[in-house]
Amino acid sequence: MAEEVYLTAEGKKELEERLKYLKTVSRAEVTEKIKVARDFGDLSENAEYDAAKAEQSQLEGEIIEIEAKLKNAIIIEDGARHNEVKLGSTIVVEDVSGKQKSYQIVGTTESDPYANPARISNESPIGSAVIGKRKGDAFDVVLPNGKKVKYTLLEIK
Repeated sequence: MAEEVYLTAEGKKELEERLKYLKTVSRAEVTEKIKVARDFGDLSENAEYDAAKAEQSQLEGEIIEIEAKLKNAIIIEDGARHNEVKLGSTIVVEDVSGKQKSYQIVGTTESDPYANPARISNESPIGSAVIGKRKGDAFDVVLPNGKKVKYTLLEIK
């Protein structure tokens, strides 16, 4: 059975747009590179041809990967309407030092810790620890280095 892929509606749209671009624009560009490289002559010693074929292979692999993700996508509904954290929720947490951070809980495909707010996977240490929690709940997160950090859930948006 194929692995389920959790996506927000926005994430699904971005993947669909990327797939369309790859199938239309990128495929045409790579096909043209292969055509030009063939015109250079002997294919057995043609580095441009080899590079273009490798690029084509990588492109087709990405297309297959995106199609599989979209086929197995489970769309995350907006978590703001609920009083407990789930996929799609945007949360504000506070650690014991009083430092606050905002996160959006998403599937692994969409995680981006550098986004604002950070988009963290439901499988990450914080993401997995906070799923199902309610405003005001305290919870511990075990970091990859083994260190335990205590957080309090301040807000679910």
